[in-house]
Amino acid sequence: MTNETTIATVAAASLGKRLLAWYDRSRRDLPWRAPPGEVADPYHVWLSEIMLQQTTVATVGPYFRRFVERWPTVHDLAAAELDRVLHAWQGLGYYARARNMHACAIQISRDMGGVFPDDEGALRALPGVGPYTAAAIAAIAFDRPASPVDGNIERVMSRLRRIETPLPAAKPKIAEAARRLTPRRRPGDFAQALMDLGATVCTPRHPDCGACPWRAPCLARAAGIQETLPRKAPKAVRPIRHGVVFWATRDDGRVLLRRRPERGLLGGMMEFPSTEWRERRWQTRSAVSTAPFAAEWRGLPGAVRHTFTHFHLELQIVTAESREAETPEEVEGLWWPLDRLADQALPTVMKKVARHATTEIA
Repeated sequence: MTNETTIATVAAASLGKRLLAWYDRSRRDLPWRAPPGEVADPYHVWLSEIMLQQTTVATVGPYFRRFVERWPTVHDLAAAELDRVLHAWQGLGYYARARNMHACAIQISRDMGGVFPDDEGALRALPGVGPYTAAAIAAIAFDRPASPVDGNIERVMSRLRRIETPLPAAKPKIAEAARRLTPRRRPGDFAQALMDLGATVCTPRHPDCGACPWRAPCLARAAGIQETLPRKAPKAVRPIRHGVVFWATRDDGRVLLRRRPERGLLGGMMEFPSTEWRERRWQTRSAVSTAPFAAEWRGLPGAVRHTFTHFHLELQIVTAESREAETPEEVEGLWWPLDRLADQALPTVMKKVARHATTEIA
């Protein structure tokens, strides 16, 4: 081992000790986190990490508690109907996570006897478990020397090591910096300490450097550029897509719903029938040719707008009413009571459609 490597190893060990000492004093009390000295429940760690993807801790807390109360074990979650899981998930967004989570629970319950694998490779083979989630579960639930890197950790490491390359190009450098610091002793606590440091001290704006256990070795603080890191490449302009929704009601107080294909955006979720979502605006005559049944479709004023990760969506709504006795048998979908729409796991964009339609028709 060279002198340079020895110095780097000692420096990393020193940084790790400082951070863990800070964590032992300042750790957050989170519903999925094991108390000091106790072993984390892999089911709780996995469930929380899936929920926390692209969602805040404050938002996830109540959802996590409700899920654990309703489905205390991975076997319970695996036995649940997918529609009930999706309904309980409403408000967390990105419903593919919930579908993958349910599929993962089934696989662990059926094929693994309810026991989560304890290494990153096996974890990554599970539905919905990517590199970050696998590393987080391996470290936190099984104390493996894995190095998960979320947004908080990206921020901490880019500032500590003064990594000025814009994201996402900087991700490999940041991941390597985190890997070099991960200790073999208490790697799970170290990962959670980094998350807590980024969430409570090394915040995006106005970081509290005076309270940071790494204030002295922080290269960005020494250069006075801590608030400018991590740097991000300019975001691409989101395109706009257009669609037409068919608000079909019946004289018995029901509205037509259908299930989206399992694969793709909002896969497997219920929706009001619509055209495809495309870049060109729809002409009414062309749109109505794809309606679920022939009727005198009339347009409603206004439009529903919604933003997804990669595009903006603008939906026009056309409406028609059918008599129960005259409804064609070949109509695809489910006629559902309007006053029980809340019982369906509708994505946010479809809730907007329902609000707009009922307001305009009232």
